[in-house]
Amino acid sequence: MASVELSPAPRRFGETSRPDAWWVQPLAVFAGLSAFIVYSTWAALQGTNYHFGPYLSPFYSPELFGDSPHALFGPKPGWWPGWLPFSPALLILWIPAGFRMTCYYYRGAYYKSFWADPPACSVSEPRKTYRGEKKFPLNFQNLHRQFLRLSYIIWGFLVYDAIKAFWFDGHFGIGLGTLVLCVNVVLLAGYIFGCHAFRHLIGGGLDQLTRHPVRHKLYDCASCLNSAHKKWAWASLVSVGFADVYIRLCAMGIWHDWRIL
Repeated sequence: MASVELSPAPRRFGETSRPDAWWVQPLAVFAGLSAFIVYSTWAALQGTNYHFGPYLSPFYSPELFGDSPHALFGPKPGWWPGWLPFSPALLILWIPAGFRMTCYYYRGAYYKSFWADPPACSVSEPRKTYRGEKKFPLNFQNLHRQFLRLSYIIWGFLVYDAIKAFWFDGHFGIGLGTLVLCVNVVLLAGYIFGCHAFRHLIGGGLDQLTRHPVRHKLYDCASCLNSAHKKWAWASLVSVGFADVYIRLCAMGIWHDWRIL
């Protein structure tokens, strides 16, 4: 008797045999990322209350042009279109935003949470074909290494901002905002120096990494950070958002910066 090979019936979206609450994690990621995107977009468009004393919001650093004492090149440039609202954050925020958007961890996170591609392991998705990341807009992800290099420049300015946060009217001091900015640069360092692309940058192109002891040590350190890349990604996301909230509320007079020293 001839055998007949039966094709499995197509699975409906969300169909799975998993008994656990698989939807909790993608839902939590969706809520967390959505909240951050909405707030950061709103904060970036304000153009006000982004500095307080020696503190500068990481959303606005480096401040290339602006009205605060932190501006590197003076006030709003004359070439800025009159019809376009001006905010110093618009000149630089695209760099960290592009880095996080193309990050290997965040890709997997928002592919599941926003596109349901797939929503979770062993859970059916709404599409039947896979296009990969070779066509627009997904080929934008290939710019991750370039955003990484630019992000180190931004991080360097944030380190400089954290150092400036120790000086109040020319005198050394420590405020709660100082600690907020210092913690932020530490968490961001754990995130960007544990990046998969950074590991490739310092050692991925070598055939025998052990012949390069300095780069081998850096590679091991980056690999150690990379093992907790997801935690660094979320911790730094929360810290950079909280740093802006703290400075903004201090500038508005709602919070008062606690001077520790």
